[in-house]
Amino acid sequence: MVRQKIQIKKIDNLTARQVTFSKRRRGLFKKAQELSTLCDADIGLIVFSATGKLFEYSSSSMVQLIEKHKMQSERENMDSPDQLQSSNLQSERKTCAMLSREFVEKNRELRQLNGEELQGLGLEELMKLEKIVEGGISRVLKIKGDKFMREISSLKKKATQLQEENSQLKQQSEARVLQFEGQTATEQGQSADSITNNRSLVNSHQDCNDSDTSLKLGLAFP
Repeated sequence: MVRQKIQIKKIDNLTARQVTFSKRRRGLFKKAQELSTLCDADIGLIVFSATGKLFEYSSSSMVQLIEKHKMQSERENMDSPDQLQSSNLQSERKTCAMLSREFVEKNRELRQLNGEELQGLGLEELMKLEKIVEGGISRVLKIKGDKFMREISSLKKKATQLQEENSQLKQQSEARVLQFEGQTATEQGQSADSITNNRSLVNSHQDCNDSDTSLKLGLAFP
């Protein structure tokens, strides 16, 4: 079916207007994020709802983007090079001051995350900080659990591999023992046969000597 084109005009129904605003706002912010990612563009969006609620999206710092917009507007209104150079110098000073303030603020937030400098915070700020810390702890625990599972799996694989190697070594050892026992039995059998043959030769030789002795003495041969 062909999708009907929506007529662009104010939505009279309050509920439908709020739903449309929420959906379109999310879609607008998503498109802005995609444009910033694909084209490496600095984007800042500021939206106020019909009730005056603020919604904003910025690819970097919203304050920096607003300052950048102000400086660009001032440059466009300047004619002489001296004015432009003075404006550039002022903008650089403003940027340095703003970065310094942000650096101080980020350090303060980092110390608060470490449990420092909490006395001046209100209840709402403490609850917000608690949520941030709990979220961080949850992510840390998840990553730690994943690493534990990978480590356990790796150890199980190593244990299985060692068991297989031990089994192979045991089989090889048993085969060598059987081979050695077989060679020993064969050698012992050959030695016994050799001893028996030697004894037979000795007895035969002794009988011959006794016969010769009897003949020499003139005795009857037994």
